[in-house]
Amino acid sequence: MAQVLSNRDGAVATITISNPAKHNAVTPEMWDQLKDALDTADADDTVRVIVLTGAGDKAFVSGADIGKIGRIKHADPDEVPLERRGPYMAPMACRKPVIAKIRGICMGGGLGLAAACDVRICADDAVFAMPAARLGVGYSHAGVRHYIQLIGPQNTLDIFFSARKFDAAEALRMGFVSRVIPAAELDAHIATYCAQIAANAPLTLMAAKRSVLEELREPREREFSAVQAAIDRCLDSEDFKEGRQAFLEKRKPVWQGR
Repeated sequence: MAQVLSNRDGAVATITISNPAKHNAVTPEMWDQLKDALDTADADDTVRVIVLTGAGDKAFVSGADIGKIGRIKHADPDEVPLERRGPYMAPMACRKPVIAKIRGICMGGGLGLAAACDVRICADDAVFAMPAARLGVGYSHAGVRHYIQLIGPQNTLDIFFSARKFDAAEALRMGFVSRVIPAAELDAHIATYCAQIAANAPLTLMAAKRSVLEELREPREREFSAVQAAIDRCLDSEDFKEGRQAFLEKRKPVWQGR
């Protein structure tokens, strides 16, 4: 069954894209489910970090369900084509850190979805591709611009022009992923990394993300006043007082997120 699954373990929420029969290809309904799952985790005060992954060990996300795209386009001409909806950008709308945990196939819409996460960590068996040119898809300017920001113009043009597959080592070289982990160790590595993030002040994490995302926007769209408000919220918070007190007392702080 094609669906998006959610579960929480302590301060870590894991959202799993599950369509194993099609290497976790995402249907239009699943894009909506994904957005809802991200919104729910982001609104949950007990969640400090979100992990986005694919079901099984064969694929992160192989892309959008191409058959479904065709049916939508022909059944309802007024429906905006899935490739123009940009739902894969949803992780960027979250206030909290979103980590992409990647195994196996990560292509097309899956590549875009991973690109929208804050940090991408993959197993050494990961395989990437941007096959838009093989499908005749005109990729959105916002999407292309985001790839340029992540991996530079030459690498962006390379993967779009060639539509070739590239492996985890090359993804690391490009800067698309932050690290490559042996497949057998990926679960443990992600758990340790997320625990490290969750142990930090949540308001500081959100302020840092907001600052980076504003910098990535088009200059005319930037809202640096919102960044300053997030920074001020940190300095005015009970957590800031707790952090200083814990430092003086040489103990771990207890964060409240306020």
